[in-house]
Amino acid sequence: MKKHNLFTEIVHLLKRDIALEWKQKYAINGLMLYVISTIFVCYLSFKQVINVPTWNALFWIIILFTSVNATSKSFTTESKGKLLYYYSLTSAHAVIISRIIYNSILMLLISLLGYLFYSLLIGNPVQDHLYFVLGIVLGSIGLSSTLTLVAGIASKTNQNATLMAILSFPVILPMLLILIRFSKNAADGLAHSVQQPYILALLSLNMVVFVLSLLLFPFLWKE
Repeated sequence: MKKHNLFTEIVHLLKRDIALEWKQKYAINGLMLYVISTIFVCYLSFKQVINVPTWNALFWIIILFTSVNATSKSFTTESKGKLLYYYSLTSAHAVIISRIIYNSILMLLISLLGYLFYSLLIGNPVQDHLYFVLGIVLGSIGLSSTLTLVAGIASKTNQNATLMAILSFPVILPMLLILIRFSKNAADGLAHSVQQPYILALLSLNMVVFVLSLLLFPFLWKE
């Protein structure tokens, strides 16, 4: 892979990640097992969730921990030799953007399948399915982007798991609070006009994380 423009580099890296996943199916199989087993444990524990807030909170707890598992090894699985090889061929921006896109696609797929399985086992009180799915899309992208950047930072230390937990908490907390409120409103079927500020807030947070990734990751990539 020779030096190309940014778009071409991103496409090449995405194809590589997707091809590896299609060949090994390690990430998606492990994540699906994690999601299904967690939902099944919730089903055995609660049988039937009575109120909407509890149903909503359980769902986002599952998605949050799935996101952590999905992105925590974004950079730690790559050997130093392979990272050096990438460094000589592509730009830092292409690496972080391709990894964010890949993790977002993976997380979105797992979240939607988890939502389907969650609804089948525990029930589905959601009245506005369109906006709830929109919340899943924005949440999957936001959580994946944030955790991918944090994983890149944490990979430069020996205690990457501990550092990732410490760094990600203050960033993810406001996003998670907005997601819970947004999805709760969708479950209650509130008017779309009430949801607009939450959509704008989620889009803004996602954009801030993306810009920070473009600004910070090149400095990490040089180390």
